[in-house]
Amino acid sequence: MECRLGCGACCIAPSISSLNKPAGVRCHHLTAENLCGIFGQPERPDACAAFLADPDICGTDNAQALQTLNILEQSTLPE
Repeated sequence: MECRLGCGACCIAPSISSLNKPAGVRCHHLTAENLCGIFGQPERPDACAAFLADPDICGTDNAQALQTLNILEQSTLPE
């Protein structure tokens, strides 16, 4: 699956520790068009580069992707 341009769910739902980005908050590198402003740059975190769009995670639209990623993020929080 190719990423949906302008989705941005993977830059909003998960926490990204290397950027001190909490879950549910837009990454400060996410542009107004919901594109990664540091895509392909060396400062892009490894966790971001490793994420691959997948129908099971991203669903059929941006809202579904955000919902699934939010659920996954919540289910992995320490108790």
